[in-house]
Amino acid sequence: MPSQPKSIFRRVADYKNLYLYQKSEVLVLLTDVFCRRFLPAHGNRTVDQMNQAARSGKQNIVEGSEAALTSSETEVKLVNVGRASLQELREDYEDYLKKHTLALWDKGHPRFDNMVAFCRAHNHFDDYRLLAECLSAEEFCNMAITLCHITDKMLDSYLQHLEKQFVAQGGVKERMHAARSGYRQAQDRRFRELEEENRSLKAEIQSLKKRLGEL
Repeated sequence: MPSQPKSIFRRVADYKNLYLYQKSEVLVLLTDVFCRRFLPAHGNRTVDQMNQAARSGKQNIVEGSEAALTSSETEVKLVNVGRASLQELREDYEDYLKKHTLALWDKGHPRFDNMVAFCRAHNHFDDYRLLAECLSAEEFCNMAITLCHITDKMLDSYLQHLEKQFVAQGGVKERMHAARSGYRQAQDRRFRELEEENRSLKAEIQSLKKRLGEL
C-alpha cells in the first residue's frame, strides 16, 4: 500500500499555554480594575478605549492562533493587530501618567528592576489581584506599562518564529501542493511496482506452460 500523504494542516500550540497570551489576559483584567479605580464611571471615552485595546490585544492572539491551522498569513496579520492594540494600551497608561504629573519609571528608578522581575515571572491574574486593589495610580500604571513592554517583546519574538516557520514549511497552498505531489509520486511508484509484478507473473506463467508442455 502507498504511504499516506502528510496532513496539509500544521500542528499549532494551544494558545492558552503561551505566556504572551496569559500576559495579555492579565492586561485585560488589570485594565478593567484600573478603569474602575482611577477613571470616572461615566462620560469618559478613555474607559472604553482602554478596555477595547486590552481586549483586542488578547482576542487577536486567540483568533490568530485558531487561524494558524489553515492560514499562516492570517495568523501573522491577526497577531500583528493584537500587538498594535497592546501598544495603544501602553500609550493610554503613559498618557495617564503625563496628564496627572506622575512618574514613568525607567532603569534608574529604585523599584524598576523589581517591577520587571515580578511581571516577567507572573502570568496569571491571581498573582496581581491583591496588588491591583491597593497600588497607587502611579504604581499601577507602571506595572501595566511593564507588562505591555514584556508582552510586546514576546509578540515580536513570536512573529519572528512564525516567519521562520513559514519560510521552512510554506503556507497551506504550498503544503497542499507538496501533499498532492507526494501522493502522486507514491501512486506512480506503486503503479511501476505492479507493472513489474505483472511482468514477473506473466513470465512465470509462460515458464509453467512450457514445463507442462514438456511433460
